[in-house]
Amino acid sequence: MTNKRFWTLLLAASAIGIAESNTGSVRGTVVSAGARGELLVVPGATINLSGAASFDVKADESGKYSFAAVPAGPYKIDASAPGLVGNGEVKVVAGAETEVRIELTVEQTQYSLTVSASTEPLPTARNAGNDSLGAKVIDVTPNRADRIDGALPLIPGVVRGPDGLINIKGGRASQNGSLVNGANVSDPVTGNAAIRLPIDVVSSVQVIANPYDPEYGKLTGGVAATETKPGNYEGFHASIQNLFPRPRKRAGDFVGIESVTPRATFTGPLMKDKLAYTQSFEYRYVRTAVPGLPQLERDTKLESFDSFTQLDWIINQKQSTTFSTAIYPQKLDYLGLNTFTPQASTPDLHQRGQMASMQHRLMAGSDSFLISQFSYKRQDADLTAQSDQPYRLLLDTTEGGFFNRQNRETNRTEWQETYNFAPVKMFGVHHLKAGMNYTYASYDGRMRFMPVDIVGGAGSVIQHASYGPATQFNVGQHEGAWFVADKWTLHPRLTVDYGVRLDFDSITGAANAAPRAGAAYDLTKDGKTVLRGGAGLFYDRVVLNVPVFPQFPSRTLTTFDASGNTSVEYRNTIQGDILNPRSTAWNVELDRQVMDRLLVRVAYQQRNTSRDFVLTPVAQTLTLSNSGLNQYREFQVTGRYQIRRHILNASYVRSKAYGDLNDFNQFFGNNPQAVIQPDQRAVLPFDAPNRFVFWGEFAAPRKITISPVIDVHTGFPYSLQNEGREFVGERSGQRFPAFSSVDLQVTKLVKLPMIGKAKVGFSAFNLLNHFNPRDVQNNIDSDHFGGYYNGVGRTFRGKFVVEF
Repeated sequence: MTNKRFWTLLLAASAIGIAESNTGSVRGTVVSAGARGELLVVPGATINLSGAASFDVKADESGKYSFAAVPAGPYKIDASAPGLVGNGEVKVVAGAETEVRIELTVEQTQYSLTVSASTEPLPTARNAGNDSLGAKVIDVTPNRADRIDGALPLIPGVVRGPDGLINIKGGRASQNGSLVNGANVSDPVTGNAAIRLPIDVVSSVQVIANPYDPEYGKLTGGVAATETKPGNYEGFHASIQNLFPRPRKRAGDFVGIESVTPRATFTGPLMKDKLAYTQSFEYRYVRTAVPGLPQLERDTKLESFDSFTQLDWIINQKQSTTFSTAIYPQKLDYLGLNTFTPQASTPDLHQRGQMASMQHRLMAGSDSFLISQFSYKRQDADLTAQSDQPYRLLLDTTEGGFFNRQNRETNRTEWQETYNFAPVKMFGVHHLKAGMNYTYASYDGRMRFMPVDIVGGAGSVIQHASYGPATQFNVGQHEGAWFVADKWTLHPRLTVDYGVRLDFDSITGAANAAPRAGAAYDLTKDGKTVLRGGAGLFYDRVVLNVPVFPQFPSRTLTTFDASGNTSVEYRNTIQGDILNPRSTAWNVELDRQVMDRLLVRVAYQQRNTSRDFVLTPVAQTLTLSNSGLNQYREFQVTGRYQIRRHILNASYVRSKAYGDLNDFNQFFGNNPQAVIQPDQRAVLPFDAPNRFVFWGEFAAPRKITISPVIDVHTGFPYSLQNEGREFVGERSGQRFPAFSSVDLQVTKLVKLPMIGKAKVGFSAFNLLNHFNPRDVQNNIDSDHFGGYYNGVGRTFRGKFVVEF
């Protein structure tokens, strides 16, 4: 070897050594938070590293990525996946490997702390899946009560029934699951959702029609999972709104206040990048009128105070925790006020609710993590009457004080553990998850009934009901659950989810196994056509009103007719053993991304519920049994189209909800009915066979946002009765007129000197003033038979939000 060649090779080797000594490497995993806060890997994400040089890679099927031979220095990391974004910073050290985990968030949550004219990203066919509403949609769409449940009917298959409760995909309110940050917030006595959050703290709400993930249980319907916004770690942010009261106008004069609903929310860091807090307060005083009643005796009155506090703490790179508390006392006077029930004959419902929850997240490894959650809920309720005057049901009105008094104190303590294992490669990639849940709930109550008279058209008493003495009772229930699930990616285009849940409770003494499975397959290589489907078995909880039913006061019915008086005493009994209601459900849907800005879904789902709780008089007993059946069928076509910064959403749902009509909560819930007729099967009270919903967001010039909502559906069913309150003809054989409402919200973003910014505008409800009656005279012996009443006309509301 010549000297020249020797020195050339030596210099080259030295240069390579110097280059290597000035470079490092970066590796890590791309993750995203699931519906309950768990971290899920994101395969196929695009990662860009920019600084002294620029690099681009894609994450593999396990969400892993790596950069080699990166020149030392500071870099910025940007990552994205369909509908998800994330970023961060890293300092590359020469000769060292740096590990960086990138957590992606849904793009819409970027709007959670500020008002922006930008629109939410359009979901792709690959990530369409379940229906959800982000903070931006909740903020811009018209919402009469400014409550999160007021936004849920924007989702196909979700309706507000004639009782004012939300029904998800054909399920009664008591059959659905209700979660806030993964914690159960339903009432242990009735099963209905029982928490109120200021709407400003809500980040998103997701409706899962068929929760095939076995982590979800104690339901036979769908799930409404609400997530709250994390605190702001970077800086202080506040919003104040609804400071001005609305006067009440009656007979052309202003008489007192109709409503005042001030709300304030604050968020900011206690320790930058470590500890953030959120605090929101809301006071509500609202009077709601029933047209047709006397001018100063036509209002229900709601007074409530809601407080929500949250602390978000990033303990270190591997641990974080969220602690939240909520208190929500409420007084609702004249509950159930309607055209045929004046104020004097309605009850008052006063509730006191408190909840505390803590969720801890631990990264046990680079790709595995443990979520621990503890929650406590207390829910007390008192139902009282306006007087002790005899309760009388006449043809066209009601007289006397309400017939039922209740006092309830309930508590629920819940502990959950969920472990997500590191991905396992075996015939594809497996993401395993296992967990347990333990709950203890208690109910201490008192029940009292007053006499009830049914008065005929001639003014004489047809039937008289008397009751036994007031009773006191208490019951406790232990519940346990274990589950295991696997998300198996057999192929980049095929993913299968399957698992099993095992539930146990001390009231039934039964252990119920509920297997479930679902799959998603990309029919095209570009991921723009996805076929989804699944099937599963679900077991519901036993609400605490059920086991204490035999302890409720008995009733004696005395019937007066031409042949004399007949008296029958009805004892409260439970037929057979108490069983958990259960349902089987399956669905199939096709999502097609027709164009980059147009997504279309065609779907069908079916649910059959058995062993539901039904109440009916049999011989000389008032019998509660598990003989109830419910069925739901739904065909859905949904489209979402984005034009520049404008978004249009439209859906048509053809459905049928059919089953037993004597739901237990009708007669022993918050607003019980006095007359109990034999149970029958027919379409359910919230059945709306045809429903069309359109809503949109239009970004107009000068920072103006216009958001219309159009809701048109078949009228709800009702039954006919005679003067003795006996049903006549086919049950649920009649329907209200078709419901039609056009709502609109218009807001403009303006800057305020030295303060910040404000959002000003208005909301209009039932803009076209369509007559949507809520009451009907269904008594065939009344002179007003067939008349419709209590429609809510065109209403305007101002909007003024200050942010700083």
